[in-house]
Amino acid sequence: MDADTPPSGVRAGRGQGAAGPWTISSALLPLLPPLFFLFLLLVAPGAQAAGYETCPTVQPDMINVHLVAHTHDDVGWLKTVDQYFYGIDNDVQHAGVQYILDSVISSLLAEPTRRFIYVEMAFFSRWWHQQTNATQEVVRNLVRQGRLEFANGGWVMNDEAATHYGAIIDQMTLGLRFLEDTFGNNGRPRVAWHIDPFGHSREQASLFAQMGFDGFFFGRLDYQDKWVRKKQLRMEQVWRASASLKPPAADLFTSVLPNMYNPPMNLCWDVMCVDKPIVEDPRSPEYNAKELVDYFLKLATVQSGYYRTNHTIMTMGSDFQYENANMWFKNLDKLIHLVNAQQANGSHVNVLYSTPACYLWELNKANLTWSAKQDDFFPYADGPHQFWTGFFSSRPGLKRYERLSYNFLQVCNQLEALAGPAANVGPYGSGDSAPLNEAMAVLQHHDAVSGTSRQHVADDYARQLAAGWGPCEVLLSNALARLSGSKEEFAFCRWLNISVCPLSQTAEIFQVTIYNPLGRKVEWMVRLPVSKHIFLVKDPNGTVIPSDVVTMPSSDRQELLFSASVPALGFSIYSVTQVPGQSPQAHTSKPRSQKSSSRILTIQNEYIRARFDPDTGLLVELENMDQKLLLPVRQAFYWYNASTGNYLSDQVSGAYIFRPNRQEPLLVSRWAQIHLVKKALVQEVHQNFSAWCSQVVRLYPGQRHLELEWTVGPIPVGDGWGKEVISRFDTELETKGLFFTDSNGREILERRRNYRPTWVLNMTEPVAGNYYPVNSRIYITDGKAQLTVLTDRSQGGSSLKDGSVELMVHRRLLKDDRRGVGEPLLENGSGSGLWVRGRHLVLLDKARTAAVRHRLQAEKELLAPQVVLAQGSGTPYHPGVKPRRQFSGLRRELPPNVHLLTLARWGRETLLLRLEHQFAVQEDMVGNLSSPVTLDLRNLFSAFTITDLKETTLAANQLRASASRLQWTVNTDEGHTPKSSPFQLDPASVTLQPMEIRTFLASVQWEKDG
Repeated sequence: MDADTPPSGVRAGRGQGAAGPWTISSALLPLLPPLFFLFLLLVAPGAQAAGYETCPTVQPDMINVHLVAHTHDDVGWLKTVDQYFYGIDNDVQHAGVQYILDSVISSLLAEPTRRFIYVEMAFFSRWWHQQTNATQEVVRNLVRQGRLEFANGGWVMNDEAATHYGAIIDQMTLGLRFLEDTFGNNGRPRVAWHIDPFGHSREQASLFAQMGFDGFFFGRLDYQDKWVRKKQLRMEQVWRASASLKPPAADLFTSVLPNMYNPPMNLCWDVMCVDKPIVEDPRSPEYNAKELVDYFLKLATVQSGYYRTNHTIMTMGSDFQYENANMWFKNLDKLIHLVNAQQANGSHVNVLYSTPACYLWELNKANLTWSAKQDDFFPYADGPHQFWTGFFSSRPGLKRYERLSYNFLQVCNQLEALAGPAANVGPYGSGDSAPLNEAMAVLQHHDAVSGTSRQHVADDYARQLAAGWGPCEVLLSNALARLSGSKEEFAFCRWLNISVCPLSQTAEIFQVTIYNPLGRKVEWMVRLPVSKHIFLVKDPNGTVIPSDVVTMPSSDRQELLFSASVPALGFSIYSVTQVPGQSPQAHTSKPRSQKSSSRILTIQNEYIRARFDPDTGLLVELENMDQKLLLPVRQAFYWYNASTGNYLSDQVSGAYIFRPNRQEPLLVSRWAQIHLVKKALVQEVHQNFSAWCSQVVRLYPGQRHLELEWTVGPIPVGDGWGKEVISRFDTELETKGLFFTDSNGREILERRRNYRPTWVLNMTEPVAGNYYPVNSRIYITDGKAQLTVLTDRSQGGSSLKDGSVELMVHRRLLKDDRRGVGEPLLENGSGSGLWVRGRHLVLLDKARTAAVRHRLQAEKELLAPQVVLAQGSGTPYHPGVKPRRQFSGLRRELPPNVHLLTLARWGRETLLLRLEHQFAVQEDMVGNLSSPVTLDLRNLFSAFTITDLKETTLAANQLRASASRLQWTVNTDEGHTPKSSPFQLDPASVTLQPMEIRTFLASVQWEKDG
């Protein structure tokens, strides 16, 4: 980092030349007439097909400086997506993406050696659809010539800490499909380009490798790590990004950019920069050409000394730059000419317009042996007291909404695939999955789900999600009507998390359709708010099943409970009828004060027993009776006092940065007022810690985990203290400084307190520096017993002492952390702050069997059943065809180690199908769930028949049979590079290796109605 306090509107670390006071932009170059376009395209040199063959010529005996002209366009941050695209509210940040793209195209056409890269398809696709056919053809030619090159190519440049791997794959697929449909293979990006995300996950690298990328470039890494890498010439390595996939399947060449993603100091020539342009006229009093050339030659020599080849890269651009692209390109033209002219005087520096892919191509041709990296790049710090671990937990409400929307999108996609065209046009109108798919893609942006945007932008992200739900609800209605054979007045209850659903609370008779998006049958406890009555519940066969009505102690509201059995990839329809003249028992809960005289307070089912201290009301012991494990566990809520700066540093806690004022957190309360609820279908302890912190600890029959539903907020800040609230579990497990977290919800990484695997760490922030992203789970183990906590959204977590696990559930801060947002993370909501509700699932298992439990339970939490209500007085979808009350889209269940990752419409008669092995090598140490598994896809699905099957790379933009990647030699491979076996696809025998995802495009014929 160059500075702790960047200029307004610029994240810390920007080069001094990359930011400054806004200036009035000079007029953009007018778009040139079509005939001039045609003339330039005809005389432009180079091959007529994009790819490495279009790369510029280099000088083999010189230092080749690859200048990469680029713009970094955040899909929301200080302004909303639309404000950024159209250039609105430039007093907040001068940024207008439509003008950037207009200007860049004009400047590329003015000089055939110029090149430019673009990244964010959320913006480019919008701009593209506003262009004339003539302009589109001009752009296609620039892409074909390799002069306009796409890097990364996702809808957004996604965050890597708070994102789930399924959502990452979806957003990358959306962007790359746009490029494939628009430009064919010419538009396919060869490199991944994550220059701004705040730390980098191993799973992200693995996914990029499986998508077919040849290399990965990023800008941000820990300041200590970067210093060591420069010294050891390890700024470039091969990232071995999976412990399960056989190399080189998840190997990815990775390059750390030298200047984050900004221009070198004094060499920024944008309208937003203050650096002097090149003045080459020696008669001018402003003449500076010789000085700048000498500076550049020295800079190139020094920079190349940190890398291993005679090639080095310089990023020439930054946030929303090139709105007047002529300013940049005119000065770069001069720089290239003047620097290369020095070769006649003995200079060994050659500078050229290039791209990340062309730079990578030269590195690959160097045929060197590279070191390997096997861990990740978390946490990221840009100074001794500046750990970017706060955003792991920032805006927990938005993080949950994003995860819930992922669940709903998969349900929407699956029903669109199962019902076929009838899902899109039916009795309820036009159903469409695209708006939610695009909104979810936007939410993966590294300032969206991360929680690091301004408040009005976060509100706009939520607005986009909400707008996407509507067309999917229409689609679900059409699909359910077609598949069930009955047209109902469907109702979707979006507020079940706060126990609000108008239909179930007012209707005397209603039906409940539960759709299960998993490839296996599930038993699911349905909870619906109802009026104060007794209800009769019948299953799809008309049989009365057990049900309960529970009174909520905190609100006196009633909730109906019943257990539903739902087939794989299908639905079950239950009917609910109010029993006239009866109301539930008045006393369903037993209040217990903190001074209860009873010495034992427990809830239990056939597998789990949880014991609470009757004096404090706190959880103190967890027992797995099935495995004969008993573990003292104390769970309580604490809060860190957010730092406002001290004598060591003036750094404060903010949206990005976590910096507590002291190492020990403060207890929210030493005791909880409790209510005990014991019914046939549920046992609960309701804990009230304070006016702003409560929790329900819950057990259902047959459940092998303890559910903790916490409610936190509004966090009080009237005392002038920002607060960062955690839930902490303290045990007596001897964990030896180790704990384990997931990587984007997939593979598991070992963490060691106060330690980094690749350098000797100088730990300056013992709390924040030991926090890691927890996307779905964190666990500790002593080798015999394992305590796992599953989350319902991304959170920051750690184990700051042996036997302890903590997760940050909410944070509210009074200071801005000076990373560009310019406002504190207050989340005032309606005025007093937001309250947030979430769940932690706690599993106690033997270490040898723990993976089976947490893998399968995490899958159930991610893709929970979707509940849809109706009055139940519908009409037949097809006259004379009897409705069905149960349906499965599979003819046979998937094995437990196989996850149906994607089932979605791709074309008129084509589906996108992804199947995933969800266990790692040697993870199941008792059974065979870590073994390869083979499936027969020919007649797997009941709603359609697969007539043709093609396998693709992970993002579905290359056929697997013809896909190839650059090969790299790694120093751990003992002199040989593993070679992949010849590819053959047999739909009758599709084998998945541990942690393997296989992607298919399936041509299908849907079954006829009835």
